[in-house]
Amino acid sequence: MNSIGVIKSVANSSTLNFQSWFIPLDIFTIICNMLTVGFAIFFLLIILIDKTCHTVLMMLTANSYLSQLIFASDLVGGAVFSLHNDLKQIQYQDSLCSFRGYFGYSAYGVMNYSFLLQAFYRYVIVVYPRHLFLQSSRFQFLLICITWIIAFMYPIRFLFTGQIIYNADNQICQVRVQLSFPMIFMTLFIYIIPVSLIMLIYFKVIQYIKEMRKRVTPAIAVIRAQRELKMFQRIIILITILVVLGVPYAIFIFMSFFTDPPKYHLRIACSAIYISLLCVIITSYEFTEPLKASIQKIRNGRLNRTTAIVTYVNVNQRN
Repeated sequence: MNSIGVIKSVANSSTLNFQSWFIPLDIFTIICNMLTVGFAIFFLLIILIDKTCHTVLMMLTANSYLSQLIFASDLVGGAVFSLHNDLKQIQYQDSLCSFRGYFGYSAYGVMNYSFLLQAFYRYVIVVYPRHLFLQSSRFQFLLICITWIIAFMYPIRFLFTGQIIYNADNQICQVRVQLSFPMIFMTLFIYIIPVSLIMLIYFKVIQYIKEMRKRVTPAIAVIRAQRELKMFQRIIILITILVVLGVPYAIFIFMSFFTDPPKYHLRIACSAIYISLLCVIITSYEFTEPLKASIQKIRNGRLNRTTAIVTYVNVNQRN
């Protein structure tokens, strides 16, 4: 039995054409994604604990943080696997490689659609302020559940039909980067469709506000719509970060339709995605005022307790 296992291990592994920059890039990947995981867990705990964060908008924000947590955790697992193989200078596919690719596609899709849900919620507040059901927590939670179910269902076909494969040069499992139905479908579903819908909703909101200014509309309604538009613009900034830093990956995908991309293209392209994920979660925190206020309260509470303890100690020393 042991000899059979050794034979299988040797058959599934081979020597890697090692490059000196592999290890630093693997370590950089682990650090970036671990920071994202840490921030996401911390923000989710704050939202869960602080009752002032128990609003529909913060529920949608927590949905984004949860998807980023799962995506970053999946990327950490992939980076550790890559570092292990690079250190040993081998090409070897472990049993979880294809599942990491599946979870990566699913979590990335949930993350992009979570921003779409936030955009839709802002749109409803501006255009349909009297439709309270559309703004309710139950309806928005239903939309969240639907996006999660769809995002984790659509890649299953590619997982069990062997479309998610091991790329030995880049130490990653994903759909083969070439002109094919799986590649086009993945790109459309998790990237082009949600980003396009967010931009469409954004322009619809701008058009609606312009029409409000032309009509005799109460000033309060216009001010509220402008405030929501400002919040909407922050979502656009987050999407822009993902789009801009996702350009290298998009270029390599487009290149693969006509010719073979560079040998280590995924290592280069994915590093930009890791940076974008970290930038998005930090920028999202800067844009989320209720979360910032909750963290400030915690800091002030600790500061007050520390001040009280120091004062108490000083008084006792004087006495």
